[in-house]
Amino acid sequence: MSQTAALRLRQAIARTEEATRERSPIGRSPEEADDVLGTFTTDGALGFDPFPFLQAIYGAGSRAVVIGQVAGIMHGSTELTGDLDLLWDGTPDEAHALRDALALCGCTELPDLDRSQVGYRVTGASGDLCTSALPWGAMDVTPCLTSAETTRDPTGFTIRYAALDDLIRMRRALGRSKDHRRADELTRLRT
Repeated sequence: MSQTAALRLRQAIARTEEATRERSPIGRSPEEADDVLGTFTTDGALGFDPFPFLQAIYGAGSRAVVIGQVAGIMHGSTELTGDLDLLWDGTPDEAHALRDALALCGCTELPDLDRSQVGYRVTGASGDLCTSALPWGAMDVTPCLTSAETTRDPTGFTIRYAALDDLIRMRRALGRSKDHRRADELTRLRT
């Protein structure tokens, strides 16, 4: 199993840390990101480190799949981000695993995992937990759970992330300015 995608993400997190080192909080959460620049311009980028949560997800036995810009970075996108979005199957077993991972990473207010999309916050990361029941334009994202790619982090855990073609389709289905731009970048990376 390749480490390339995990190493890309580790490099992006280092670049995020460097780029935000002198930045002061502005009081804008990732939920308030604009549709063009994304969450990198929010306070979510300050101290952004998804690796402890990703390791906890793996340790809890979760099969959640990284989506959004973190998955884009893992495929080679150069745009930085300030949130970690995940797709999961909505089953009780998976909800239990996600709750364990959230609690392990400092989530004091566990989100309502009976909803198709819910925000979360843990030490180092925040984002959305989305089930395949969430309307995704005309796209059915359920197959993305089984077609996910995997990468092995050098510290010894596996990360599941959306396959490149799935991620491009997800971006196009969402249709925001940043999604079209990022889908175009991902399409160029494929060739």
